[in-house]
Amino acid sequence: MDTYSDDKDVVSLLHKIQHRGPEREGHLYTLGKSLRDPASQLVFIKQENSVHVLIGLLTGTNTQCRLQSLHCLHELSHSPHPSVAPACLPATPYLLTYLSGQSTRFTELCLYTLGNIFPDSDVVREKLLAQGIIPALASCIENQRHNMAVVEAVGFTLSQLLQTKEASRKIIPLVLASSLPSNLLAVLTPNQNFALGPAIECAWCLHYLTCSGEDLQAVLASDVVLQCGMLLVSLSDTVAQGNKEGGLELLIWPLLRCVGNLLSSSTSDEVCACLSDERVVAALCGLLQAYIQIQPALARESAWVLNNFTARSSLFCSTLMRLNLVPSLIQLLPFSQGINTMILRVLANIAHKKRESCVELAEFGLLSSLSATLKMAAQEVVTLSLDILFMLLASGSQVVEDFVKLGGISLLETFHYCSEGDVRRRATYLLEHHLLTGSPYSGNCIPHS
Repeated sequence: MDTYSDDKDVVSLLHKIQHRGPEREGHLYTLGKSLRDPASQLVFIKQENSVHVLIGLLTGTNTQCRLQSLHCLHELSHSPHPSVAPACLPATPYLLTYLSGQSTRFTELCLYTLGNIFPDSDVVREKLLAQGIIPALASCIENQRHNMAVVEAVGFTLSQLLQTKEASRKIIPLVLASSLPSNLLAVLTPNQNFALGPAIECAWCLHYLTCSGEDLQAVLASDVVLQCGMLLVSLSDTVAQGNKEGGLELLIWPLLRCVGNLLSSSTSDEVCACLSDERVVAALCGLLQAYIQIQPALARESAWVLNNFTARSSLFCSTLMRLNLVPSLIQLLPFSQGINTMILRVLANIAHKKRESCVELAEFGLLSSLSATLKMAAQEVVTLSLDILFMLLASGSQVVEDFVKLGGISLLETFHYCSEGDVRRRATYLLEHHLLTGSPYSGNCIPHS
């Protein structure tokens, strides 16, 4: 950062802006630039009444001085020093009041200033909650729903609140009791005003709500699952057309987490009923395949949600089979980084839900793929593979015969002699009960649970 001469340092500028004159706006602008420096921020707040000087200009009649003073407060809100945020507390009632103002640019800057100053300060957070920041945000997004820049700023500020350590106890109940969930959800409706930035911020807010462990009935009543699922369908279609740029994955992440968390945390069949549209399952498979090479972590997230779907309901298992999506999943089993683990869980769900599906899975070539995954180093992959193999072998003699032809007996014998614990017991059980008659093997055998 540039070194300021004596007449332009923070102290000098503070003194100058306290005097009326045509140069005041210029001095405020220069002060804002100087406050980008953390050292200058400390110098500023140590000056007597420094923040109150900015508040006086913020609440004055000069439009440019009001905006420049707000810029100064915004620069202070970025400070890494823990003492700066509490020093800005006198300004927060005015920042909240201006959320209902007419100037969208002013409102937007107030929101980002508020969102920056409270994450690391318990004192500021407590004060803002007492001052009514949640109702203020709810009113702001309600009144500015067509201004996407303001909506994005509301989403940013709220997401900062929802990530704080006391969020589940003090903040989330207030949010769920407000109109915020429905207004956040409205942003996720693709229409002529749809904008990626606001959608990303609002989707992350919904994610923090869905993973909070709180009573989510208020969220579910707003059809979060359905809305996120339908938007995933739309995004999957876009990705399938070759559009994987522009930050789409930044929106896909929180949408997947919203759906996945609600599926795993809710005991109600209402969640599954909301997503009876088979396009959602197809969309998850499409995203899984589209990102498996370029963003494996996102592909794994898609597989995780698919697992939660198939674990909850046999309907989704049948949908995967009916839409002929299983063969493409089986082809992805060689991929590591947890992707094959999730796909194996999906396949296990299918095999478990319906015995007849086991024969079809074998016909899709799953036996040969399992022969490969059984040779992998990851014990979780091997254990899941043995569990699926148990269900397949129990489904009929033809599957047993096919596995024997693939060298299955020698493969399981390797586990019997060279492995320990659950892997050895599972392999021994399969040998004794499904592949060998009058086997000499003995051990602590356990059936698949």
